Amino acid sequence: MIKIGVAGAYGAFGLKHLDALANIKEAEVTAVFGPNKDKITALAGTKKIPKACSSYEEFLDQDVDAVILSTPTQLHCEQSVQALEAGKHTFAEIPMADSLADAKKMDAAQKKSGLIGMVGHVRRFNPSHQWVKNRIDAGNLSIQQMDAQTYFFRRTNTNAKGEPRSWTDHLLWHHACHTIDLFMYQTGEVPSEVFGLQGPPHPELGIAMDMTIGLKTPSGKVCTLSLSFNNNGPFGSFFRYIGDSGTYIARYDDLFDGNDEPIDLSGVAVSNNGIELIDREFVTAIQEGREPNSSFAQGLAAMQVMQKLEDQMGVMKV
Repeated sequence: MIKIGVAGAYGAFGLKHLDALANIKEAEVTAVFGPNKDKITALAGTKKIPKACSSYEEFLDQDVDAVILSTPTQLHCEQSVQALEAGKHTFAEIPMADSLADAKKMDAAQKKSGLIGMVGHVRRFNPSHQWVKNRIDAGNLSIQQMDAQTYFFRRTNTNAKGEPRSWTDHLLWHHACHTIDLFMYQTGEVPSEVFGLQGPPHPELGIAMDMTIGLKTPSGKVCTLSLSFNNNGPFGSFFRYIGDSGTYIARYDDLFDGNDEPIDLSGVAVSNNGIELIDREFVTAIQEGREPNSSFAQGLAAMQVMQKLEDQMGVMKV
């Protein structure tokens, strides 16, 4: 049994991890952390979790083998290094950091500790994208282009639950990170050419609300990514794989062919929930003492591409 602590537990993704871990018999959540004492105590009571902590240091002192960090991006580096130095296997939600320099610190801390360090690139684990990866690995599909759209309506500083955020989300350092990593994962290549364009900054949030990114691999595969916080309509991330033997459209854990006919994903994985599948990989990697799919080391490649894009665009951050 792997004892796990979840930090940022009452946030949108902290709750998703708690729900996912409840389906994994080899894992037990024994502690949760959140800075609001009343909220974290109430959550622990509702979920029947033994320990609620409003101090991160207290949280790391608990009897846990591993931690999942669903905390603000700007805290991932410091909190990951602290957790690894405290002897805890560490999973940091995407993005692993908001700079390449911080990501390198996390990777160095993982290597020094010899523990598991994993970043939440959940697209690798969504059954829809796994199905495509299986076809690629079997030699039945080669990607020519990936077309991705990531759209939200987020003109105020609120989270996925519609609650006020203590930090500011970012199109490049969070949402583009999903697609950049997935494109490299599915093609097996690191882009040799990248470009980015960003729209004007929001007058209060201080970040670009619209962005376009292009990637090209050495073999000529291309990715076109459109991102917006201004989209007043269906939101989320949608991927079109254009390949030499078919076209496929992925919407989170669902997959369709080029004519929008659904594809049966039963049997692809033990669950249809990408969060549960990535948490299962974290637990299994700890049990087996091996590098996980989506390790800190693997995550560095996407961070390097994003740093190039930031340097090129002069990305606005708060």
